[in-house]
Amino acid sequence: MSVRKLKPITPGQRFRVVNGFDAITTDKPEKSLLAPKKRSGGRNSQGRMTMRYMGGGHKKRYRIVDFKRNKVGVPATVATIEYDPNRTAFIALVNYQDGEKRYVIAQNGLQVGQNIVSGAGVAPEIGNAMPLSDIPLGTIISCIELRPGQGAVMARSAGAFAQLMARDGKFATVKLPSGETRMILATCLATIGAVSNSDHQLIVSGKAGRKRWLGRRPRTRPVVMNPVDHPMGGGEGRASGGHPRSRNGIPAKGYRTRSKTKDSNKYIVERRKK
Repeated sequence: MSVRKLKPITPGQRFRVVNGFDAITTDKPEKSLLAPKKRSGGRNSQGRMTMRYMGGGHKKRYRIVDFKRNKVGVPATVATIEYDPNRTAFIALVNYQDGEKRYVIAQNGLQVGQNIVSGAGVAPEIGNAMPLSDIPLGTIISCIELRPGQGAVMARSAGAFAQLMARDGKFATVKLPSGETRMILATCLATIGAVSNSDHQLIVSGKAGRKRWLGRRPRTRPVVMNPVDHPMGGGEGRASGGHPRSRNGIPAKGYRTRSKTKDSNKYIVERRKK
């Protein structure tokens, strides 16, 4: 994987850094795994705007990704590595030996022609999905379940990875990408390796229009709003805006909003860093 810095032949390309897409092997998605994707533009069922700064953007089709990896013990061959407009990570089309095709999140280093498999007792190799109880301690993992059979919910975005730290009884201790260390049931599945497209963080859009293509409208800074619109608005001239807070008055930058009575608190060994 690599990134390319473009020559500044236009103002929009002066600072632009694009993905090299070296890992991508095809630009034609598998038709049977596509689904329509409807856009809301931030409006609810009554047509009222309930989420700001959303709308427009290029038309997309959803790729049906297998997050559950529940085809146990059936080997699959990686056919292609593809771009997915709905996520930052790349996806891999895999052909199972029984003829079924599925998309999975591609791990860093996954190659076309490589065989992957999921289930207990499989080898801890890149792309294989297995229970936390079978993974060697210290292994880099991603696409982690929080409840058995639920499907991957953690460490799914580009370049994300977690590390299996310890096991005790029916729980495994995992250090997550946020820095949080928490206990997860050892029967939950995780995939070996870090998620692909780790260079995503180096990409620079270069111009505002590229944000519009992604469906994001211009965002107004709270400091320049009127007092009726935001707690940080108003004032004569360039007022600082006071303490940083949300539109609803909840303080930002360090204020903890997590409930002290939340059930999952008992599973958190160490909170994420501020």
